[in-house]
Amino acid sequence: MPSLAVFCASSESINERYSVLAAEVGFAIAHRGWTLISGGGSISCMGALARAARAGGAFTIGVIPRALVDLEVSDHGADELVITADMRDRKGEMDRRADAFLALPGGIGTLEELLEIWVSRSLGMHDKPIVVLDPWGDLQPLAELVAGLVKAGFVRADSARLLVWTSTVAEAMTAVEQGWAHAGELPRPTPTAAELLEAEP
Repeated sequence: MPSLAVFCASSESINERYSVLAAEVGFAIAHRGWTLISGGGSISCMGALARAARAGGAFTIGVIPRALVDLEVSDHGADELVITADMRDRKGEMDRRADAFLALPGGIGTLEELLEIWVSRSLGMHDKPIVVLDPWGDLQPLAELVAGLVKAGFVRADSARLLVWTSTVAEAMTAVEQGWAHAGELPRPTPTAAELLEAEP
């Protein structure tokens, strides 16, 4: 069954509506028979997402760095809980296991995960769909920043278009499905030499 990695918040200081949104995403994943790959935490949006997915019958995989096992309170209810050495390994494991990526409103950790997988897609290193679900415009400043960078010549327009923006759970799920349907048809942008050098470790 296809797997969807969801990047979302672990903060407990945010409005409850974000956890409600995460739960709706979890139920939608289960309804479609997909596997959920999450950040492995059991609090805030992470927890709401995973619990809702399991309640709907989805298989859930949590991936969490050892240093965050206590901070984010590991999701011991996960069907598979993977504890990694650090954040880099966490992202690599989530990226490897996922067939698509969905970002919900979140903090700098969510932004880091989103940007890294977006960069690797723009460099032609994978062709997995990347979708943002942003009902209340929290991430709109990022869209505006990227649009400005495109205008200034720092970002290619085709790279910007690789990120699909949605405002409802239904739109987000449809965008993921459409991304899978067209994955073999989408041309991969040819990276410049400078971009390839920047991508090297």
